[in-house]
Order: sequence, then structure tokens, then C-alpha cells
Amino acid sequence: MQRPHQPDIRLHPWTDEEGPALLALLNTPEMTEHLGGPETPEQLADRHRRYLGLADRGRMFRITLDGETAGSIGYWETTWQGETVWETGWGVLPAFQGRGVAAGAARLIIAEARAAGRHGALHAFPATDHGASNAVCRKAGFTLRGEALIEYPKGNWHPCGDWRYALTGG
Repeated sequence: MQRPHQPDIRLHPWTDEEGPALLALLNTPEMTEHLGGPETPEQLADRHRRYLGLADRGRMFRITLDGETAGSIGYWETTWQGETVWETGWGVLPAFQGRGVAAGAARLIIAEARAAGRHGALHAFPATDHGASNAVCRKAGFTLRGEALIEYPKGNWHPCGDWRYALTGG
């Protein structure tokens, strides 16, 4: 009996060479529906610079599935309810959706954030009406702590799930 193919999901550090093209692919109305819509070329260039400059405040990655670019994921420092934590977010290109890429990448980003060793928790804040991203959180082992009102982008408030993954005991 032949074993089913196990997808090879990997994270690659964000680079100046690949980052801008990937951001452009992720900047469609479909991909940004829950993020306030597509960004301008200037906003994408600024985002790329921010990703490259995270240093010890986080890291961004390109996701590959079996060697093909499938999306992006990262973690960055934020303050949530008076505590400094890591926050994560991802985007998986339409051709790779529904194949476990986001959940697999989320499990890998948990390990990256834990290895960074700076904060005890990793949070994700998907829009409450974004079923796929909420399912990713559940599949990756995050715990839903309730609903929160998040401002993203600036001036755009929307209800989100407050998903948390404890990186240290307790």
C-alpha cells in the first residue's frame, strides 16, 4: 500500500530578492479582503522594508510547499492587554489553499517564536468572519480566548478572534 504524499512545508527567511514579488502576489482583493483591501505600491515597498528591518522584534518568512512559493508568515512584537507578546499572521496564495499549508506553516512559526525566547505567548487575530484563518489557528493548536476589537489597518476596526499559543509553561 502506497503512503500518501506528505507535503514538504518549509519557511525561508524574508529576502530583498523574493519579498517584493511575493507581496505583489498576496496583494489582491481576494487575499486582502479581511485586511482592509489591497495596498498601494508605496505601501507594499514600506511593508517590505519593515519586514527586512524586524531584527530582534520578529521575523518574516516565505512559505514553500514542495519547493514552490506558497505564501508568507511571520511573527512580530506587539503589546496586547498590557503584555508584550508575539503576534503572527499569514497569507497563502489561492493555488495552495485548502492543502494544509497555513496550518503547517503556523506550527513552524510557533517553533520559531518559541526559539526566539523573548515572549511567553504568540497571538493571532483573524477576523471573526474569516473561517479559514480561524480554522488554521485551531488546527495549529492555538486556544481561542474570545473576541476582540482590533484596528487594522489604521482607522479600520473589526471583530477578531483572540487566539493564543503559550510558548512557555503556564
